[in-house]
Amino acid sequence: MDLGTFEALKEVLPRLDALVLNGIGEPLLNHHLEMFISQAKKNMSEQSWIGFQTNGNLLSNLRALALVDAGLDRICLTMDGVSLSAFGALRTTGQLLDLEMAFSAIVSSKAICSRPDLQVGVEFVVTTHNIRQLPAAIAWAAVRGATFAIVSDLNHSGALVPIEIPFAANTDEELSLFHAWKSKADDAGVNIDRYFELLWKHGRTPEEQRIVNFVESMRSLARSHGALLAVKQPLGTENTCSAEVDETFERAMSIARETGLDLRLPRIAGLGRGDSGLIEQGAAFISWDGRMYPGYHLRNRCRSCANGWLHPVQPAVFGNVHKRSVLDIWNSVKFRSYRRSVLKHDNQSCPGSTSLRQYGVWNNEYGEDGSLNPEPCGGCRLSSSGFRCME
Repeated sequence: MDLGTFEALKEVLPRLDALVLNGIGEPLLNHHLEMFISQAKKNMSEQSWIGFQTNGNLLSNLRALALVDAGLDRICLTMDGVSLSAFGALRTTGQLLDLEMAFSAIVSSKAICSRPDLQVGVEFVVTTHNIRQLPAAIAWAAVRGATFAIVSDLNHSGALVPIEIPFAANTDEELSLFHAWKSKADDAGVNIDRYFELLWKHGRTPEEQRIVNFVESMRSLARSHGALLAVKQPLGTENTCSAEVDETFERAMSIARETGLDLRLPRIAGLGRGDSGLIEQGAAFISWDGRMYPGYHLRNRCRSCANGWLHPVQPAVFGNVHKRSVLDIWNSVKFRSYRRSVLKHDNQSCPGSTSLRQYGVWNNEYGEDGSLNPEPCGGCRLSSSGFRCME
């Protein structure tokens, strides 16, 4: 982002609760970062905050001092483990020593600039390979001056923590219908557990198409009976070692309590109606070229595996701040309708919702992008609940 694009945001700065200077990439590569912070600090309210997330590789003593002096309120350093082998395996360009030097630079700048309110944190992305290191990582960060820690779960092969939705929530009729068709599938040699794997695949083999057709027939019969069909989630979440995960998270939380560190764990379960993440918080994402999106995860056409459910994510752009003011775009009929639609979603009726995804319900009435309403799938927190970042 250049200075001209950032200048176009000036009118809304006094209205902001938070300004997060993150996009797709490393914020410290932008040489205007200190100027962005300084200009925003002059225009934002005293209760607001400015922050960003970084790998810390470019956080020298001089750069840290300039950032803190400009008015930085929060900085989050990414890490994946406390052993050099684990850290290097996940981030080949990163070294634990670099992270330690980044901590030293920002903590010393915090003291030099007399900024005891400056929040320094880490983000730890848990996977099946590094989750056991989480408690040690929390302790390591706390000793070096971290005041908060964010734990994200972006495991592409399925949610690391099982999504706890009681199977008993289904009616007896739905359970009977499922078991009857599951037996029929087994007798016919049809592995319906592969349904989600094959749903987005192009060029299916005859056997793969047979599986998809079988499940489609099951869904059709269920709808004719006014019931929802329960097809088990095939991505292995039921087989994860939930007890071990719970124990690891509890040990990490215990360390956080002892050190006074604010620990935020992945929010995997418990999402309810109206829980729409960034939309609910009144957020918007401005890209480097001035385009305005409802969130950074809706910037590009892609396929997301968040929460262990493979689904398409469609881009949603509502204008460009070089052509229209931020407030004009925000208050446009199109953007307002989008936000209202997302916020009124009945998440339990969305194919991306925890409960229906757990049981494989997918209705033909949904759009090609998997959304119940016209807005693209990915508009609510359900598409990225394991991704905490600096919300």
